Amino acid sequence: MTSAIATERFARVAAPVVVGIALLATWWVASGIPLGRTQLIPSPVEVIASFVENFGIITEDAFVTGGNALVGLIAGTVIAVALAGLAVWLRPIDQMTAPLVAAIAVVPIVALTPLLNTMFGASSQFGRQIVAGVAAFVPVFINVLRGLRQARQVERDLFTAYGASGGQRFRKLTLPTAMPYLSTGIRIASSLAVISALVAEYFGGPADGLGTAIATYSKSGNSALAFAYVGASIIVGLLFFFLTVLLEQLVVKRKPR
Repeated sequence: MTSAIATERFARVAAPVVVGIALLATWWVASGIPLGRTQLIPSPVEVIASFVENFGIITEDAFVTGGNALVGLIAGTVIAVALAGLAVWLRPIDQMTAPLVAAIAVVPIVALTPLLNTMFGASSQFGRQIVAGVAAFVPVFINVLRGLRQARQVERDLFTAYGASGGQRFRKLTLPTAMPYLSTGIRIASSLAVISALVAEYFGGPADGLGTAIATYSKSGNSALAFAYVGASIIVGLLFFFLTVLLEQLVVKRKPR
């Protein structure tokens, strides 16, 4: 039994390592093929050297992008939770939010970004944060709305029989039941917020951030540095993902039984 558990743990760690090595080897081989546009692909060594050489400025840009994604994630989550609570509480609000959320879900970020940059100025990060917030809003709203409706009727009747007020029922029953759904929504939204912040930076606005750097160095032909910034973008996305996974595990452990 112990051997089986140890084997499973080893496989869980070894699998992503093997996949990573295979992808790195494929990249290395592709960068050495003198055929067409593949000549523009830098080798892993060039990218790592460029990353180390420009670590300071890449870190500064990573903080800008991470900050925009974090502000957007928090704002989108707060608005989504508040609106989901109103939708559960008031049926007219529920009916009104359905088409609104459907419309927000299909908003083209590529078209929205230039408009927001024009509205708030070329030196403002606010437009990028709004884009990240819009992307984060939809998954959080849908998950929280579903979670707020998970409390069973027999549990609601029990609270009513004990004379609990609406606020007590919400704090003691409805909200704890919805917490795992909220954490799942935040986990999904975190990746979307980072991607949206990168896209918003890529298509204009202030001259900082990972997305802006990727666009700049790709157009100037410095592909090694552009790939180094792509690697930094992946690191930022993974940090957001793992932190929200940790949050989700903490919430699930505290889920009322």
